[in-house]
Amino acid sequence: MNKVMLIGNVGKDPEVRYVDQNQPVARLTLATTERGYTLQNGTQVPDRTEWHNVILWRKLAELVERYVHKGDKLYIEGRIHYASYDDKQGKRQYYTEIWADNMEMLTPKS
Repeated sequence: MNKVMLIGNVGKDPEVRYVDQNQPVARLTLATTERGYTLQNGTQVPDRTEWHNVILWRKLAELVERYVHKGDKLYIEGRIHYASYDDKQGKRQYYTEIWADNMEMLTPKS
C-alpha cells in the first residue's frame, strides 16, 4: 500500500497550470515539523522540518487555485511518486512528489 498523510503549512503560493484538455494541475510545497524535545540527560533535540512537493489534479487543483495561499495549514492524503530526469550535464536526477487524493484546509477562514 502506498499511502501518505501529512499535516503542514504551505511554503509559497501554489502554482497552477493547465494541461491536456484544459485539466488543472496544482503544485505546492508543504512543510511538516517534528517538534524538538529534551532527553533525560538534558540534551536538546531541535525541531526538524521536512519539505514535501505536493501535486493536486482536477477538482483539488481548482480548490487550491481559489483558496490556498502561503502559510495556510493543510491536511494532505495521497501517495508517494518517484521520478527522474536527466539534467543539462546528462546526469540523472531523482525527485519525490506526493500525489494528493484528498485535501482538507485546516486554516480558519478570515
